[in-house]
Amino acid sequence: MMAAQNTPSALGFRMPAEWEPQAAVWLSWPHNRTTWPGNFKPIPRAFAALVAVVSRYEQVRINCAASQQPRARQCCVQAGADLARVTFYDHPTNDAWCRDHGPIFVQHRTTGEVAVTDWAYNAWGGKYPPYDLDNKIPARVAQELKLRRFRNPLVLEGGSIDVNGQGLLLTTEQCLLNPNRNPHCTRTQLEKNLKDYLGIKQVLWLGSGIAGDDTDGHIDDITRFYQADRFVTAIERNSRSPNYKALQDNLSRLKSFRTPAGKRFKIVTLPMPKPIGFRGQLVPASYANFLIINGAVLVPQFRQPRRDAAACAILGDCFKDREIVPLDCYDLIWGLGTLHCLSQQQPADLGALGKH
Repeated sequence: MMAAQNTPSALGFRMPAEWEPQAAVWLSWPHNRTTWPGNFKPIPRAFAALVAVVSRYEQVRINCAASQQPRARQCCVQAGADLARVTFYDHPTNDAWCRDHGPIFVQHRTTGEVAVTDWAYNAWGGKYPPYDLDNKIPARVAQELKLRRFRNPLVLEGGSIDVNGQGLLLTTEQCLLNPNRNPHCTRTQLEKNLKDYLGIKQVLWLGSGIAGDDTDGHIDDITRFYQADRFVTAIERNSRSPNYKALQDNLSRLKSFRTPAGKRFKIVTLPMPKPIGFRGQLVPASYANFLIINGAVLVPQFRQPRRDAAACAILGDCFKDREIVPLDCYDLIWGLGTLHCLSQQQPADLGALGKH
């Protein structure tokens, strides 16, 4: 662990909110057939559709072994991606979940410099070995882009946290306090580490995530900031659902939170999709797994027209200045994640843009 005076926070860095200007979205090309057992065939096409949409708005940077790049590029062409905005990097991976194995970027408060925080990655508590290639991705990205890199020995996945860019971080006890991540760390020690490396001032703790989530309760399936003092949170209307109690508990906690100024947060509720199962397994389908990019919000769709449309309308009200783009994620969710899980945003270097 680096000395406290040399932590990213002490040096002036903080993690920006997802709605702040982005330089690019990072992805990791899907190739692990065991992630989508018996249903891998449509996955490259669904993934390429994501690449195509993001490329309409900003740069797309893809971790992809050189041997896989010709086929991946062909898929992106067929999907209509703007290849002038798509760059492939010869970064071999074990799996596709870039939100969790990719770098968590931070930005200097005054100069705008972008840097990489490189946390340990253990595939959600050692569930899916091997993960050695995935664990190397942040270092590879930092080296490729010539960015400063801050290494942290603690386990942290990008999908387990959400920030408002102004000092608040949202997470769940089920994930961050799980003994399969950092068993020797107390809640207080974890909070200090997050403050030191991500430049936040306060951690807001929710309880548990949704059923079928193999990540042990990632926040990006349940609750997200959409402004510095506003949350959008998934709720379940069916009291017989396994998600009902956990999501009601989280809603109660959100209502109890106060902003640094002592005010209540505004809370917008988002419906859950009807339960989706593959081969008898419930999957963690959630509209909260949306992705914010420059000028748009990409919303997962699960072939449930009324609920899909309702989720888009609600998020449209939250993000009035961005285009709402629905994307079919029915096949992707068999891998137990969708748009946000697959992606990691890289903040714009405001210094390079001449903004200080």
